[in-house]
Amino acid sequence: MTLSEIDKIFRDEAGRALATLIRLVGDFDLAEDALQDAFAVALEHWPAGEFPDNPRAWLVNVAKHKVIDRIRRQAVFRGKQQALVHELELNAQATDEPSAMLDDDMLRLIFTCCHPAFAPEVQVALTLRTVCGLSTAQVARAFLVGEEAMAQRLVRAKQKIRLAGIPYEVPERDTLVPRLDGVLAVIYLVFTEGYVATSGADLMRPDLAAEAIRLGRLLDRLLPDRTGIKGLLALMLLHDARRAGRETAAGDIVLLEEQDRSRWDRAQIEEGLRLVDDALRVPGRPQPYAVQAAIAALHARAPSYEQTDWPQIAGLYEVLLRINPSPVVELNHAAAVSMVDGPARALDLVDAIAARGGLDGYELLPAVRADLLRRLGRNEEARQAYRAATDATQLEPLRRLYARRMREME
Repeated sequence: MTLSEIDKIFRDEAGRALATLIRLVGDFDLAEDALQDAFAVALEHWPAGEFPDNPRAWLVNVAKHKVIDRIRRQAVFRGKQQALVHELELNAQATDEPSAMLDDDMLRLIFTCCHPAFAPEVQVALTLRTVCGLSTAQVARAFLVGEEAMAQRLVRAKQKIRLAGIPYEVPERDTLVPRLDGVLAVIYLVFTEGYVATSGADLMRPDLAAEAIRLGRLLDRLLPDRTGIKGLLALMLLHDARRAGRETAAGDIVLLEEQDRSRWDRAQIEEGLRLVDDALRVPGRPQPYAVQAAIAALHARAPSYEQTDWPQIAGLYEVLLRINPSPVVELNHAAAVSMVDGPARALDLVDAIAARGGLDGYELLPAVRADLLRRLGRNEEARQAYRAATDATQLEPLRRLYARRMREME
């Protein structure tokens, strides 16, 4: 097995393996350190042909042994810690974890990250770090803060979990519902990182997208009548259905207007469309995820890019702005307006957003401006905006896309 294949397995399995370890040891830092030790052991054994049938269970099992060894070396651990050692020793010889337990561990971890004791930005930061596997530096960039400040924020959050005894569990129904909005937000965050990665050589991380969809299905079974859950699940399914058409074999981005729609997953689209209908059928104010899913449904139903119902999409973004206003929604609305009223009108909207400063540091803002300027034939300004977009992103396929656009203008 090559190192690149092992690296992919690590990326695919790290989040769920860590979730299981946190359940077992009850400590974020101890679980993270043990998993890193297990990765080091895997790098010694797997290239030599000692590859397990179930890599995640193998990593969890090795990490459990590492935790036991670490606790034994710390003489200060007594009482409860000795009981932890005993429990881990009972499980350490197991070659696998029950599949149902492994499936639930990620949801437990997300509910822990979304405990109401944490501010929303801390919930998101913990999720990015533990569930998505982003480095502290990457999380810091997402929040536009320094790496040291973010590291301190994460340390304080983990200490609070330990000292306050925040349970690592999916809460009972009466306490689950108040946390639901935060949980849905972080599940969508996991999906977004899988749909368009924050940084690196690959556009997508299908493992994270699949995990987010799995968690959405699990929540839908737990709370089957929640339109927010159905809307989010529909949104993720409809976006993910386009995955096969979103990049070339070489890993370059294929834009929506260029995609081969025959490669889209029609079964997944049909499931998403049914969920959208269910979410929108409920009387009352529509949920934001349901409106976003309705926008995705219009793209999925369109036989071609040119035949997309852009006026209705722009109208749905206006609905979204009323019920869930944000600068990012405004930017998406402007992009839709460009297909209805032309790029000049959209550019005015984008420049107004930029002037208010609501999207300072948001890497897609200069990219949208660049595209509008290119369509207006203002090539020199477009090139400057594409350079700014290139500097703002850490994702290599996006950088290649911007370079391609600049070459086309030449």
